[in-house]
Amino acid sequence: MTTLVVIAKEPRPGLVKTRLTPPFTPGEAAALAEAALADTLDTVAALPVPRRLLVLEGAPGAWLPPGFDVVPQGAGGLDERLADAFAHCAGPALLIGMDTPQVTAALLTVDFAGCDAYFGPAEDGGFWALGLARPDPELLRGVPMSTPQTGRAQRERLTTAGLRVRDLPRLRDVDTAADAYAVAALVPHGRFAARLARCAPGAGGR
Repeated sequence: MTTLVVIAKEPRPGLVKTRLTPPFTPGEAAALAEAALADTLDTVAALPVPRRLLVLEGAPGAWLPPGFDVVPQGAGGLDERLADAFAHCAGPALLIGMDTPQVTAALLTVDFAGCDAYFGPAEDGGFWALGLARPDPELLRGVPMSTPQTGRAQRERLTTAGLRVRDLPRLRDVDTAADAYAVAALVPHGRFAARLARCAPGAGGR
C-alpha cells in the first residue's frame, strides 16, 4: 500500500503564494493558499491508504483534517526538502504539493505493479506529483528546481537510474492569478473556488 505525502507551507500572509501579489493582497494570497491546501488534504484524507504524511514548513492549523502524520520540512533547497520528505517513507510513496486543488482521488490512486515510479508533469515545466516504489532521496538531490526544465530533469533522473516510469496527466499549478482562475473553473464547488470568488473583484487573469 502507498503512503500519500503532501509537502506544504503554513499559509501565512507574505510567506506563501507571493506571485499572486499583486493583484491579490498578501492576506488574500494566503487565504487562497489555505483553501488550496484544505482541498488537497481533504482529497488525500478520503483515500483508503495506510499512511498520510504532511511535510510542513510552519505549524498546523484548523485546515488540517484528522488522520495525518505531520513532520517538519528539512533544510536546504527544494530538492533537499523533497528528498527529506521521501526519507520519511519506508515503502511505496506518492508525493504531491499544495498547488493543485483540482487533484482527484482517481489521480492519486496508483499501483506500482509494473512500474517503479510515477511522474506528474505540470504545465509550467515542473511536476505536481512524484511516486517512488522504493523511496530513494538521492533520486531528487541535485535536480534543479523552479525552472522550466525541472520536470524534464527530474524525469530523466528517474529513467537514468533505470526506473520504469508511468506518467500521470499534466496539471496546472496555482502560481499566478491566471492560474488561480483557470484551476477554480475546473473545481467550481471546492473551497479554492469559493475563496477566489470572495477575493478582490476585477483581479487579472479571468
